[in-house]
Amino acid sequence: MSRKEKILEILKEKKEVSVKELSRIFNVSEMTIYRDIRELEKEGEIKRRHGAVMLNEKENSESLVVDTCPICDKPITRAYPYRITVEEYKVIEACCEHCGFLLHSKYEDKKVSAITYDFITENPIGALNAWYVIGSSAVPCCSPSVIPFASKEDAERFKKGFGGEVMNFIDAYNTIVNNMNINIKSCCHPQTATFRIDQLKKS
Repeated sequence: MSRKEKILEILKEKKEVSVKELSRIFNVSEMTIYRDIRELEKEGEIKRRHGAVMLNEKENSESLVVDTCPICDKPITRAYPYRITVEEYKVIEACCEHCGFLLHSKYEDKKVSAITYDFITENPIGALNAWYVIGSSAVPCCSPSVIPFASKEDAERFKKGFGGEVMNFIDAYNTIVNNMNINIKSCCHPQTATFRIDQLKKS
């Protein structure tokens, strides 16, 4: 039985399960579990809400409530939205990376990690390790747009076609924060360590 099949078996026994719990059960990384979940989601077998995974009961799918972004109140329609985890248990999703960056301001001095998804492959990447194209002509959600990439090379190629500026996490983060005139003191890491923006800024 494959890991995806085992995940479905677990969900038949439980109403819902977190990615962290699945990671512990199978002794693999959360990134690996996210890849399985993405495939199962595309196959229509499961659905996700508030960081939990559950079986997709197709007969009730039309009545599902769509979550809204805690920053701009837009409905979260992306299959893989920007996701932060606060204190290793509270998972919160934003409609896009622009609002995802601003979401951190609500959790100053908290232990925060975050995951985003490569614009091309939709593979999960730690937000701190991603490269971002800021202010391109492509605006899939909030403006200025923030488009994430796993590699700087892909970001540069996107910039050639759609404009904008290629930035690492810190520069992108500060650009959005300064644009919104918000002082953000917390930061994130793709694993579990806590970073602070004031520690990462260049002196």
